[in-house]
Amino acid sequence: MTAGIIPDDEATPSPQRRPHRYNRAMRIGHGYDAHRFAEGRKLMLGGVEVQHPTGLAGHSDGDALLHAIIDALLGAAALGDIGAMFPSSDERWKDAASLDLLARARNRVREAGYRIANVDATLIAQEPRIAPHGMAMRRLIAEALQIDITDVGVKPTTTDGMGFTGHGEGVAASAVVLIE
Repeated sequence: MTAGIIPDDEATPSPQRRPHRYNRAMRIGHGYDAHRFAEGRKLMLGGVEVQHPTGLAGHSDGDALLHAIIDALLGAAALGDIGAMFPSSDERWKDAASLDLLARARNRVREAGYRIANVDATLIAQEPRIAPHGMAMRRLIAEALQIDITDVGVKPTTTDGMGFTGHGEGVAASAVVLIE
């Protein structure tokens, strides 16, 4: 037998739909997203409309924080990524609210037999100030995922003037999700 290969005589669950007994293990997913600022758009972050002269470019509402969380959820369950689930080539998702996309991703993860345990996300932006909106973001994310607000963490940070976020060109986000 070659190292790393499962013998044919062992039961191997399908990567699309594993038997429920395999879904009891904890699984971690990581997501990352970044968007440039764009004129003529609302700035949506964590489902909250944040006052700023520009919004974020994107096919949907451009909410980089929620997009990172969606990628983390789908990745944890080995269900692909946000681009596969909500392709920018599909006009159904044009200007879609990312909170709706997050709820749809939650449903897909649940259909695969998983429960969302917690979310920890970091929003990277030199501007605008995110901290005043953190509790509202946590509440909206928790509602969309149908989990307790104490299971959602959102932390803002800057890059102290370095890189595209530090130069005020856009926003980035990173998220980690635990499912079981």
